[in-house]
Amino acid sequence: MSGDSDALVRVTQQLRLNDFDVLGHLNQAVYHELLEQGRIALMTALGGDSNEFVLARVELDYRREVPVAVREVVVETGVERVGRASVRLAQRIVRPDGELAAEGATVLVGWNRAERSSRALTDAERAALSARLVAAPAS
Repeated sequence: MSGDSDALVRVTQQLRLNDFDVLGHLNQAVYHELLEQGRIALMTALGGDSNEFVLARVELDYRREVPVAVREVVVETGVERVGRASVRLAQRIVRPDGELAAEGATVLVGWNRAERSSRALTDAERAALSARLVAAPAS
């Protein structure tokens, strides 16, 4: 993820002892919980409600171990692309020493709770999300 760092939402997350597995590193399921906290922080920063979206896709590449001695990480979240009914987010988990622990992308779809189906993003949502655009990572 590159581009305007002001577009990123960063949230520091404390790690608990039970977040680690018997091998002494962060359990793989916890990474997904951390990404969720990043998505919630982004929606909160935009003045939106994360319950107006559902998760449609997660891509996650593990880059560096988070050992049990690490007590917090930073989750960075930015918008890669805004579609008609969905938004693709770029997300990273960074250790306190600056090492990239994991990176990936998630796709959220606008959700109509009453009809329990997808919906188009509103103009206001599209504008707010577009204000957080970051460059997609090079392939």
